[in-house]
Amino acid sequence: MTAAADAGEAAELLAAVPAGRRVALVDPRFIGHVHALRLGLTDPRFAAASIPGALTAQPEARPALLRALRRAVTAVGAGAPVASSGTDAVAVAEDRTVPGRLADALDAEGTRVQRPELGSLTASVPSRPEERNTARAAVAAVDDEAVRLRSAVKAHDGFFTTYFISPYSRYIARWCARRGLTPNQVTTASLVTALIAAGSAATGTRGGYVAAGVLLLLSFVLDCTDGQLARYSLQYSTMGAWLDATFDRAKEYAYYAGLALGAARTGDDVWVLALGAMVLQACRHVVDFSFNEANHDAVSNTSPTAALSDKLDSVGWTVWLRRMIVLPIGERWAMIAVLTAVTTPRIVFYALLVGCALAACYTTAGRLLRSLTRKAQRTDRAARALADLADSGPLAQAVAAAVRRPGGGFTAPLLAFVGALVMVGAAVFTPYGGWSAVGAAAVYAVLSGLAVSRPLKGALDWLVPPVFRAAEYCTILVLAARSDVPHAVPAAFGLVSAVAYHHYDTVYRIRGGTGAPPGWLVRVIGGHEGRTLVVAVLAALLTHGSGFTTALTALAAAVALVVLVESIRFWVSSSAPAVHDEGELA
Repeated sequence: MTAAADAGEAAELLAAVPAGRRVALVDPRFIGHVHALRLGLTDPRFAAASIPGALTAQPEARPALLRALRRAVTAVGAGAPVASSGTDAVAVAEDRTVPGRLADALDAEGTRVQRPELGSLTASVPSRPEERNTARAAVAAVDDEAVRLRSAVKAHDGFFTTYFISPYSRYIARWCARRGLTPNQVTTASLVTALIAAGSAATGTRGGYVAAGVLLLLSFVLDCTDGQLARYSLQYSTMGAWLDATFDRAKEYAYYAGLALGAARTGDDVWVLALGAMVLQACRHVVDFSFNEANHDAVSNTSPTAALSDKLDSVGWTVWLRRMIVLPIGERWAMIAVLTAVTTPRIVFYALLVGCALAACYTTAGRLLRSLTRKAQRTDRAARALADLADSGPLAQAVAAAVRRPGGGFTAPLLAFVGALVMVGAAVFTPYGGWSAVGAAAVYAVLSGLAVSRPLKGALDWLVPPVFRAAEYCTILVLAARSDVPHAVPAAFGLVSAVAYHHYDTVYRIRGGTGAPPGWLVRVIGGHEGRTLVVAVLAALLTHGSGFTTALTALAAAVALVVLVESIRFWVSSSAPAVHDEGELA
């Protein structure tokens, strides 16, 4: 920390700091909480941030700050505002310190300055003795450590997490912070704990099931702790966002596999139920992602259903009831853990399938009502996001380029739904091993291409990606289950896991504002319609022996290798979004 006598000296000192380092300007008269300064000056997610009397700039914003400071030297010396005449006069009046004026100047120039909400924390630059005494009293009246602990907990969380995990996990987060542990280390510990839980479940013994339930709950505690540690110590990172988002899915689906392996040891084959639970959960997630992407920047985005939802949220008990109905991750993992310890894997999967199906019906029905009653105009960005989530491969893209679907607000989801019915219906009802499923896959590819041949801006076009996911995953599940080939369903579990990872990776890239994975990746792994056709052809050709299992395993390994290598390359690159994912309730 270096003191500057005036703005001119401050400019010289800033220019001398190495280019790759963050810099901060703090008025020497500043009085406030330490955590207020921490929020304003150390959050890595923002190029520039400010609180009253203090301003920070990351390397990418430093040139703009230095330009503003040099321009401001004369103006500040004369007592004139630095910001242009278009700057909010109220903001200028609230903070006329050098850092405050520079923050307004950066905003006026086009460099966005983050101004965190301080709540009960104090940050001020008093000029008179009585104001300084008042500011000191305000600092003494609020325990900033208590505020820091409270703010470490996610504002909107599930009932189980809020009342059974967060009351003590926040203290675990503080313990980790004081010992120099990072959120990524806690995230990794959570994954390792969940994998050990899956291994315990795979033993097929009652003791193993009890241990698995306890370890799964411990994994969830650590899963909550990593995010709380990130918020407590402001250790947000690109890698942390990716690990937190993907490990949750990996933990849950690995646990499903562990339960299926444990049941098999006792002579109960529940692999179909395990794969069904994974398919249902993945489809629930894509419904959430697709609906949110379609509507987050829509114009005139209101509806009577949304108004009713907001009204219900104003009543305390309805908020918790509505959050519990959707069976979020906390409630779901608690149910899985308890049922694992006291019942059997088959009962666990029955409960999961029933609970998740009811939750899916509830949320999807509400979103359908909202979509049909609101008069929203969706943007080109939303249509692009839906097209990326659709994951259309070369076959569908060729059809889309050659033929345009008929006009009409519901043609896209209708074509997708008809194609899915044709595909899944053929897999279920036609003789296994015949070429009817292959013909249905060809029809599905054509209808899929027609569905995405125009921008997805209709009221229900957000249904297109979830329908495609359901069609592909269910086709793989049904064909593997009907094959009667040893270990075909576990191989199908691996294939769906690899494909689902690709779809989750697509979502998190879009959320970070960097767009979908590169087009070559989608082409190499075939798109949803291409993979569906390949699996149908393999089922028709390899009807005897273990060939179908071997082919599914090889396809799963190939898809996993390609998508993992590209995903890791992207998330560790400089182009990855610098965001921290707060996670989904589901």
